[in-house]
Amino acid sequence: MQVLISAELAPYRIGSGQYIFLMVIAFQEAITQKALSEKLLIDKTTTAKAIAKLEAESYVRREADPADNRYQLIYLTESGREVVPKVQQALDRVKNKTRKGITDEEYDLMMVSLKKVLRNLSE
Repeated sequence: MQVLISAELAPYRIGSGQYIFLMVIAFQEAITQKALSEKLLIDKTTTAKAIAKLEAESYVRREADPADNRYQLIYLTESGREVVPKVQQALDRVKNKTRKGITDEEYDLMMVSLKKVLRNLSE
């Protein structure tokens, strides 16, 4: 699945490891890097690298948190807002390929199970 996602996102210079961060920021702007790591259950170093790549591509920007200058809030840029629907369409195409022959109920059950496995591994 990661190979398919990488191929779909290549025109936007977004790797299969960065899209998930972009999508979370799109739905929850003004998020700290720490909160992003916790939400995705991904270590801080990986999160920092992904955000740096998205920032280098001008999809996100960081600003000091006015409530606490020790933290930076992450926002989408205009380019980021423009690319999010394209990324979502690419992800939908991959998802549709992977769901062939699987009912909605089976797919939902699989996703719940995989989330439990991920939580277990992160404890």
